[in-house]
Amino acid sequence: MFGVMNADAAARRWIDAWSRSWRELDADLLQPIYTPETVHRSHPFREPGNPIDYARWALAEEEGEPEVWMGEPVVAGDRAAIEWWAVVTENGKEVSLAGTSIVRFGADGRAVEQTDYWGHAEGSIRPFKGWGQTPSGSGPTPAP
Repeated sequence: MFGVMNADAAARRWIDAWSRSWRELDADLLQPIYTPETVHRSHPFREPGNPIDYARWALAEEEGEPEVWMGEPVVAGDRAAIEWWAVVTENGKEVSLAGTSIVRFGADGRAVEQTDYWGHAEGSIRPFKGWGQTPSGSGPTPAP
């Protein structure tokens, strides 16, 4: 399985898809990175659900042009930890969201499991210095 699937490349496709989807407020842009059977927990204390349905619900509350940052993925085997940060307008109020998604990829490179851990704060708070870096020192990746 690991000889065929490159988890680092899969994580970078996940980052690209989520960056574009969030910035454009379009959940359908996420279709290529998930299987129909993907198990997604949008928070550790929530029941699992479909990631596309969740994204449609979450993005429907947002408006304007979100600012989105993605950290460098930390990859081990078929899994990746991916930090993300966004400043969005949600129901008319500016909110900052920061979290990490733990994603397991299948043999075809699509996500088969994902659990998100996140927090939020009122107002516009941008990533702090050093956020999203790997030990090599590369910085966060702004959305394209």
